Amino acid sequence: MRRPLIGLTAYAQQVHYGRNDMMAGMLPMTYVRAVHASGGRAVLITPDDPGTDVLDSLDGIVFTGGADIDPAHYGAEPHPRTEVDTERDAAELMLMRAALDADLPVLGICRGHQVMAVATGGALHQHLPDLIGHDRHRAATGTDPLAAGAGDYGRHDVVTAEGSRAHDLLGRHTTVNSFHHQAVADPGAFVATGWCPDDRVVEVIEHPGRGFALGVQWHPERTSDLRVFAALTRAALLNREMAPAV
Repeated sequence: MRRPLIGLTAYAQQVHYGRNDMMAGMLPMTYVRAVHASGGRAVLITPDDPGTDVLDSLDGIVFTGGADIDPAHYGAEPHPRTEVDTERDAAELMLMRAALDADLPVLGICRGHQVMAVATGGALHQHLPDLIGHDRHRAATGTDPLAAGAGDYGRHDVVTAEGSRAHDLLGRHTTVNSFHHQAVADPGAFVATGWCPDDRVVEVIEHPGRGFALGVQWHPERTSDLRVFAALTRAALLNREMAPAV
């Protein structure tokens, strides 16, 4: 049986390869391996020439980590520490809205979790140290035993709301890695269902009106805990089985 086809949003970056300096469509292989280890088949979606037609071929989609979202999309002025990727913003906000409209299974990771909120009318905290007084969500080198080689990642607990999909998947408490300086302030059409218990930073959001639309602020693809990827794969299989024959 064909594996469910899972799209992964990627980014364009200037890279040096051999003797060549070129623009490349890129994404860490940790995302690809996480999809494959969870039973899916990964394909990259680059931000150039964006179009919602790509969703027609997919059984599910992951919105991946990366640069900050331009605060103009939620009516704010940029913080001095905000670094945006306008090309990705345009492509991913469009794809997120279309995927939600189509009820395609969606997983958001870090930036992707934040895209979920902004795409549906929400907003972000642009620089967490200004809000909570510390930078432990982006910690010092070597502090994250959950993620091999993830030098600047932090580690903290997450508490989930009872009765939520996050609670069903992860239990009441889980420990996660962490590398971000922004966070969801207003989840838009989503509902916050997981928080860091130390400072109440939102760590999980989910859409109550969709079959599977879940965002997490951490990076599960860099750990051995792939429960959210496995849940996406299950939702993608169900989505494919329920799709009308053509």
